[in-house]
Amino acid sequence: MSVNELFTKFTRVWIPDPEDVWRSAEITRDYKEGESVLHLKLEDETPLEYSVGQKSNPLPFLRNPDILVGENDLTALSYLHEPAVLHNLRVRFLESNNIYTYCGIVLVAINPYEQLQIYGEEVINAYTGQNMGDMDPHIFAVAEEAYKQMARDERNQSIIVSGESGAGKTVSAKYAMRFFATVGGSANDTNVEEKVLASSPIMEAIGNAKTTRNDNSSRFGKYIQIGFSRHYHIIGANMRTYLLEKSRVVFQAEDERNYHIFYQLCASASLPEFKELSLTSAEDFTYTSLGENIFIDGVNDAEDFQKTREAFTLLGIKENNQSSIFQIIASILHLGNIQICSERDGESCRISRDDVHLQAFSRLLGVEQQQMQHWLCHRKLVTASETYVKNMSSRQAENARDALAKHIYAHMFDWIVEHINKSLQTSSKQHSFIGVLDIYGFETFESNSFEQFCINYANEKLQQQFNSHVFKLEQEEYMKEQIPWTLIDFYDNQPCIDLIEARLGILDLLDEECKVPKGTDQNWAQKLYKQNSSSAHFQKPRMSNTSFIINHFADKVEYQCEGFLEKNRDTVYEEQINILKASQFQLVADLFHEKDDVAPSKSSRVNVRAAKSVPKTPNKEHRKTVGLQFRSSLNLLMETLNATTPHYVRCIKPNDLKESFSFDSSRAVQQLRACGVLETIRISAAGYPSRWTYPDFFSRYRVLMKKSDVTSSDKKQVCRNLLETVVKEPDMFQFGKTKIFFRAGQVAYLEKLRADKFRAACIKIQKTVRGWLQRVRYAKIRRSAVILQRYGRGYLARRFAEQLRLSRAALICQKQFRMVRERRSFLKVRSAVVTIQAFSRGMFTRRIYHQFLLHHRAMIIQKCVRGWLQRRKFRRARDAAVTLQCAYRRVLAKRRLKQMKIEARSAEHLKKLNTGMENKIVQLQRKMDEQSKDLRSQNDQLMVTNSGLGSEVTKLQKQLEHLRSQQDEGQLASLQEELQRLREELQEAHALRKKLQEEHSTEKLRLHERVEELETENSLLKTEKDTMNQKILQQSKSIEDDSSVSQREVSLQSELDAERQRYQNLLKEFSRMEQRYDNLKEELSLTKFHPGHRRNPSNVSSLESDSNYPSISTSEVGDTEDSIQLVEEMGVEKAAMDISLFMKLQKRVRELEQERKRLQANADKMEEVAKRKNSEVRSPTSEQETADLAYDNLKRQELESENKKLKNDLNELRKTMADRVSQNGSSNELQDGYNVLLSQLRAANEELDARKEEVLILRTQIVSAAQQQERSEHISNDTEPVDKDEALKAYHGLSESKKLLEAQLQSQSRQHKDELEALHTQIELLKADIEKKQEILNYTMSLSPEAQVEYSVQQEITRLTNDNLDLKELVEKLEKNERKLKKQLRIYMKKVQELEVSQAAVQASKSNPELTRQVTVQRKEKDFEGMLEYNKEDEALLVKNLIADIRPNSVSATVPCLPAYILFMCIRHADYINDDQKVAALLTSTINAIKKVLKKNNDDFEMTSFWLANTSRLLHCLKQYSGDEVFMTQNTGKQNEHCLKNFDLAEYRQVLSDLSIQIYQQLIKVAESIIQPMIVSSMLESESIPSLAGVKPMGYRNRSSSMDTDAGGPSSYTLEALIRQLGQFHAIMSEHGLDPEIVGQVVRQLFNCINAVTLNNLLLRKDVCSWSTGMQLRYNTSQMEEWLRGNNLYQSKAAATLEPIIQAAQLLQVKKKTSQDAEAICSLCTSLTTQQIVKILNLYTPLNEFEERVTVAFIRNIQNRLQERNDPPQLLLDTKQTFPVLFPYTPSALSLDTLHIPASLSLGFLIRV
Repeated sequence: MSVNELFTKFTRVWIPDPEDVWRSAEITRDYKEGESVLHLKLEDETPLEYSVGQKSNPLPFLRNPDILVGENDLTALSYLHEPAVLHNLRVRFLESNNIYTYCGIVLVAINPYEQLQIYGEEVINAYTGQNMGDMDPHIFAVAEEAYKQMARDERNQSIIVSGESGAGKTVSAKYAMRFFATVGGSANDTNVEEKVLASSPIMEAIGNAKTTRNDNSSRFGKYIQIGFSRHYHIIGANMRTYLLEKSRVVFQAEDERNYHIFYQLCASASLPEFKELSLTSAEDFTYTSLGENIFIDGVNDAEDFQKTREAFTLLGIKENNQSSIFQIIASILHLGNIQICSERDGESCRISRDDVHLQAFSRLLGVEQQQMQHWLCHRKLVTASETYVKNMSSRQAENARDALAKHIYAHMFDWIVEHINKSLQTSSKQHSFIGVLDIYGFETFESNSFEQFCINYANEKLQQQFNSHVFKLEQEEYMKEQIPWTLIDFYDNQPCIDLIEARLGILDLLDEECKVPKGTDQNWAQKLYKQNSSSAHFQKPRMSNTSFIINHFADKVEYQCEGFLEKNRDTVYEEQINILKASQFQLVADLFHEKDDVAPSKSSRVNVRAAKSVPKTPNKEHRKTVGLQFRSSLNLLMETLNATTPHYVRCIKPNDLKESFSFDSSRAVQQLRACGVLETIRISAAGYPSRWTYPDFFSRYRVLMKKSDVTSSDKKQVCRNLLETVVKEPDMFQFGKTKIFFRAGQVAYLEKLRADKFRAACIKIQKTVRGWLQRVRYAKIRRSAVILQRYGRGYLARRFAEQLRLSRAALICQKQFRMVRERRSFLKVRSAVVTIQAFSRGMFTRRIYHQFLLHHRAMIIQKCVRGWLQRRKFRRARDAAVTLQCAYRRVLAKRRLKQMKIEARSAEHLKKLNTGMENKIVQLQRKMDEQSKDLRSQNDQLMVTNSGLGSEVTKLQKQLEHLRSQQDEGQLASLQEELQRLREELQEAHALRKKLQEEHSTEKLRLHERVEELETENSLLKTEKDTMNQKILQQSKSIEDDSSVSQREVSLQSELDAERQRYQNLLKEFSRMEQRYDNLKEELSLTKFHPGHRRNPSNVSSLESDSNYPSISTSEVGDTEDSIQLVEEMGVEKAAMDISLFMKLQKRVRELEQERKRLQANADKMEEVAKRKNSEVRSPTSEQETADLAYDNLKRQELESENKKLKNDLNELRKTMADRVSQNGSSNELQDGYNVLLSQLRAANEELDARKEEVLILRTQIVSAAQQQERSEHISNDTEPVDKDEALKAYHGLSESKKLLEAQLQSQSRQHKDELEALHTQIELLKADIEKKQEILNYTMSLSPEAQVEYSVQQEITRLTNDNLDLKELVEKLEKNERKLKKQLRIYMKKVQELEVSQAAVQASKSNPELTRQVTVQRKEKDFEGMLEYNKEDEALLVKNLIADIRPNSVSATVPCLPAYILFMCIRHADYINDDQKVAALLTSTINAIKKVLKKNNDDFEMTSFWLANTSRLLHCLKQYSGDEVFMTQNTGKQNEHCLKNFDLAEYRQVLSDLSIQIYQQLIKVAESIIQPMIVSSMLESESIPSLAGVKPMGYRNRSSSMDTDAGGPSSYTLEALIRQLGQFHAIMSEHGLDPEIVGQVVRQLFNCINAVTLNNLLLRKDVCSWSTGMQLRYNTSQMEEWLRGNNLYQSKAAATLEPIIQAAQLLQVKKKTSQDAEAICSLCTSLTTQQIVKILNLYTPLNEFEERVTVAFIRNIQNRLQERNDPPQLLLDTKQTFPVLFPYTPSALSLDTLHIPASLSLGFLIRV
């Protein structure tokens, strides 16, 4: 493509930046070729005019599409250049927290400066067996690739780990070795892998130190060879070291430390065993305090020293040698503190004899103090003729002292390495090895010396080997795909290497200068300038004559010549060495003995040729120079690497501040350039870096094809046609055999075309949809407008009509208003006129009145005066007349008085007096009539009861009248008084009865009101039901069981579960050890090698974590009733313990069970007491109800039948009501039924009252009649007068009547109370039933329709199950009775037969006494008793035919588990004949034979399942027929007769239980090994939903070098294949008669494996973390759940194990933008840990440009929300997790006497007994 097509508007590019190295920008205007300015816009919207030119400033690099950002492999990027690589690493490191990235065959590892949980054993298991590229980049993937290629290609491998200090080289090498130690664990008990790992802390202690760049920097290079046997088990190891930084022993820069071992020893100096070392704090010693910082944050030197000592012990270094090593280290510290004093002349020096450090140094090394004191200050010069002793200056003496310290430490370092190699060596023959090279990376500092020169020289050699290997791989790839090969120019650093190591090179000149007696660094520098001035890789600095510059492949480095000669010579005076050789300590003397072989390798077992030997130099030191030694060892290393297949790990240091997940682009680019990653990119970019398989290319870019091409069957030709059409330049791509190769940038161009196609399709879809939406909107608006118009017009018409009505109404209102107004006006005027008239007339009238008043007053005065005058005159005349009259009248009055006195005495006078009182009497009479009416109304109520009394009173009155006529007046008066008294008492009784009746009516009314209140309360309870249910549901979630018994059961269950798990794991370990023992025996017997790759399973490694909790089968937890019942209460899943704890736990179980029974009995007693109290409270006593016992008897006698009848009616009504309530739960029908019941109850009560009243009335009449008859008879027979006792009898009769009335009222009150209690009880029952049904209804309504149907079905199943259980109990009872009756019948029949026989014999003897001939009686054949007899000689044949040679298909048509039944019948016969040896021999042979068969068929699922079913059935038979009552509860009578009689085989049951557990574990192992290769392909990779998955550039994935070409590549499995395999497992287990519970446990374990493997791969693969994969995964899990339902396995808890992967699939599908989405994710993913959720979000990858990545802010939001979770730090699931197996007791319904043995088994020697 041309520049004009590439640099268009909106295209993003990379431009240089001084701070970030590269910066992103976007083109704002199309660029035309030839223009000098490129118009850009930065990310902060800042415009920029970028100058471009042909050479000085070329066009910027193009940026890759966002879909390619974050790829696992840098070579998968379309544009391969430095900014693309840097950006991809930055995104993966900062946003996704991925520290590993592939770059072709190189693994780039960025140091996170944080401990990550990605190196556990579960991660090792996940990467084991995977091709490189199948999973996310990891150091384990590189190690697995090396291990696989070693096994497949039979070729040694090497892993080269390089990088600068602080980049994490040592840690990466350590994890690689951990991987090899885990997957290639030793086959025997030598535990070599543990020793290999144990060497790490030792080498870190003596070879690592703190630098300014790294707290644990390796100051030496090492190459570890891990040896493997023919079976690829680790058998040994060997270590080679390179260029130890000895100068660090005597000098450290600021803020640096010496080697860790010095500080560890000083930190542990207070220990008793180190007192003699005379050590103090590290600050007190010169060699450890030069850096001025002796501590490292987060590091405890004392704890690290303890680990170092433990590693020494593990590697077999004896305690005395360890003590010697520590003495040597301490002596070095004391040597550094020796004070060398200068003499006055300056040419000599001295050491004080009292120097404590000199004394300690000499004592610790066992040398002469005086000699060491002398030779530290003097040196010996030897000439041809004589020898001189020369004084040294203090400076020379200090240098000699430091050289001695370095020399001692270096020899000690070599000695430790040598002994580590000895401990790692083995006598077995090494078949192959994998080497791990941990070597320093390219280094450049401000001041570079001899060490940096050697390091960079080694990196030059390694880079040359790396370049050639990468070039070779590219060439092989092209040749394999038959791509035309064109020579690619790559950087060759051979000239630079020649500059260093060739003849008269830098090293040669350095060695030559070292040989010159007066050689100096300056002279050597001048020789370098002269010799190498013409080299392109050598430069002389302008401003210095003592340094030189080498142009390395990574950068130019300037080296200072000062110190080169001294470091190269590494001079140590011979006199000092001789003193050390004479040490009294053997180890110190051995360190300095001369060796003939001075090869750098300390091991004699090296599989490459040795370096060329160099003759000894004739100098006094007898040593080769350091440069020569390093060059020799480096050449040997390169030969080793060239003889192996290398794998590269490049460690990058992201920043210099050691901050976690902080990325410094400038430092990263510098290291990328130095480590060769960019060179790899350049080589890849020079060819065809992007590679696609034909199916992947077709699937990804089929949107660019025509419809006819898509349907074509030839995919390759379709891809060819597409590329020839789309890409015009044929050189941009090449077609290989299986792949299409693209030039750099072509994939980005295709992605752009694809995105444009999608964008055009989206626009077209949007156009169509928007047009349709607008049309729909227009039609909707038009319809709305029409409707609005219609309603508007109607509204206007209605408003107009309303206006007309209002107008008319207004006119009427106006008319009326005007009329009213005028009328009011008229009335007002008229009223005013009338008022005026009234006031006027009043005024005139008042005037007339005043005038009249004046005249009237005058007339009154006149009248008064005149009257007074006349009255005065009259009074005078009257007084005179009165006086006369009084005199006269006095005379007349006297006469009248006499006459009135006479008349006063007559009746007529009295009548006149009474005439005034008549009115008053009338009023009183009226009042009396009113009271009479009231009295009559009251008497009417008592007429029924008074009738008898009235007649009696009448009779008594008649008798009294009769007696009056006969008796005298005195007796009559007394009788009248007595009668009056009786009347008063009768009135009182009537009043009391009336009062009682009123109370009764009041109570009855109150009861009715109470019933109405209860009905109201019932309705209120119904309304409050919903809120109460919700409260109950909320409270039920938080309520915990507080009872002590339940807590004990829970704790006991957890303990039992733990013990069971531990015991089962111990059994598993025992079987593994047994297998190992057998393997060792087999290996001893084998004499030849069988080629082929046999991978050692990870569980063989001794590094694998042992199981923490053992367990055993529930079937043998205990044979007592208590233990079995406890196991059943605890659940079917868990119950077992090892035999040592079994008895203790069983005893504890019994105690707890007894305590539980005691508590249960107490609870039952308390309930009975409470019920008894309630019954006592409810049942009224006769003493509380009445005071007369006679009345109670009378009432029972009279009303018994009536009460029974009414009670029966009431019970029938209640029963009918209960039936109706059970049939219909609706509230209306319940209320109707309740009303019917209440009305019937009231009617029954009324009828009962009426009957009782009638009975009482009749009783009263009878009593009264009897009394009257007695009274009349007494009166007629006795002429004597009636005395007082007779009257009292009548009174007693009345009292009895009163008692009857009281009793009637009391009985009614009791009856009402009883009925009220019954109603309360009925209401409570109805409430409980209503609440229960309402809860069910609410729960049902909250479910989905499908769940409602399922729930209703479950409810119906529950009901039917309960009914079936009841019927089953009934049937069992009937069968038990039947068996009992049959047994009795047999006994009776036997007795009858015996009686008949005896009678017949007697008769025969009587009838035929002469018969003497003996009769032969034929014996009838006995019935088969279910036993098989065999001879002891046939035992081996029985085991062979029945166990060793049998095949499952040979007995498939017979009874399941037939071998188990046959074996048990043989055991029964041995028990029957009481032959204990025969029983023991048969069981032992059976168990051993089963083990041998399983060992022989250890990978045959069918055979393992077959013997698991038979072993468990044999175990069940031993229990079922053991005779223990616990196991005989479900036996038939015939089966109980077949029980064992003589032996208790409980111990063998335990052995069979253990064997069952082992077989179960083997079955799980076989099944998992079969399905594990299918899981990833079927669950994650296969397209269960066609055309849903998208394809992204794969990069290194499925690269040919990563696949096993012999096997034809990785197999592909579909979900149907996985489900089919599971179905086969299930069919086999079901066919063999395996218990359904065990089948469910097997399926659960397999589903757990499927979940763990799937989720682990999802967490470790970026390419499957997409929306489409989530959809596929959810569909796959739903199909698995459907399979469980279809096979009735959903209750086995297998579906619950899929919950994590289901939630992961949902997490991939949900939205991931807002905080609401984050909250939904947190509530959704409850089965995933926080690390897993964050990991999936980081790995989530959009498959096209229309999807969005998950932002970092969203992930941080998720992390903040999940901080409260206490999730384990483990990222991956444990694929080896096993659930404890439980073998529930399952008795057989098959009778042994019905079994038939087929002839095909060849068991004719068995005799049926």
